[in-house]
Amino acid sequence: MKHLKTIILISFFVMVSFSSGELFAQTKLTNSIILIETNLGNIKLMLYKDTPKHRKNFLQLIENKHFDGTLFYRVIKGFVLQGGSQDSRNAAAGIQIGYGSSNRTIESEFNPHHFHKKGALAAARQPDKVNVFKESDVSQFYIVHGRVYTLEELKSLENAVNKPLKKRITKRYLTSKKRQILDSLKKLKKVNEFRAIANKIKSNITFDYQSSRDKLEFSDEQIKAFTTIGGVPHLDKNYTVFGEVIEGFDVMDKIANLKTDKFDRPYQDVKMKVRILKY
Repeated sequence: MKHLKTIILISFFVMVSFSSGELFAQTKLTNSIILIETNLGNIKLMLYKDTPKHRKNFLQLIENKHFDGTLFYRVIKGFVLQGGSQDSRNAAAGIQIGYGSSNRTIESEFNPHHFHKKGALAAARQPDKVNVFKESDVSQFYIVHGRVYTLEELKSLENAVNKPLKKRITKRYLTSKKRQILDSLKKLKKVNEFRAIANKIKSNITFDYQSSRDKLEFSDEQIKAFTTIGGVPHLDKNYTVFGEVIEGFDVMDKIANLKTDKFDRPYQDVKMKVRILKY
């Protein structure tokens, strides 16, 4: 009888462990839904399942009540609404906010399908000069307000990045020494030798340029978003986007339209309380 009780007890723990593991697996594979309640209205957001480190960290912060009582302390119309810093809680009027109290960071989780369209939720971070891997701040976040772009403006943004990039790559392969060789072959009318070297240089330049991670080429999805609802294109590939607004765009606009001081802090405090609606 004692042996039977042991078997039943073991079976129970196995079932509980399996169920917990299965639930955890399901939780990891879902887009979570959260609600930011403010004195100007509510904003509902979805946290992406394919940025698991940021999603998990954000949910833990909510569970620990980290955001409750903090402010949207940096508001720039046409750009972003930033919040989440601990030092914004009960902060006196007129002081600069955003330094927080933690040096902990999260590894970046860039995804080409998640970009800075209006309503995108992204992680703030320290500048490149002290943060070469573009790691995210553990708690501060921003919501993209942005503006609408024309096709011509997007093309200009691409050219502003891609032309200098191609020039740098060309300089790497078409060195002064290679130019001298090509000039010499041209004068000697050695067409085949000239073409062989020139084609090799051209092939290397094309390959490096097309495969460069620094090349800027907006997708159809990005073009549609940036030319309709708007966004902030130049932040892409620099800051991790890990969610998006699904309700409350009108509240975002209300916050964005507030008058701000020299630090971009609204004169009217926008306090938040954040809760989880769905894991």
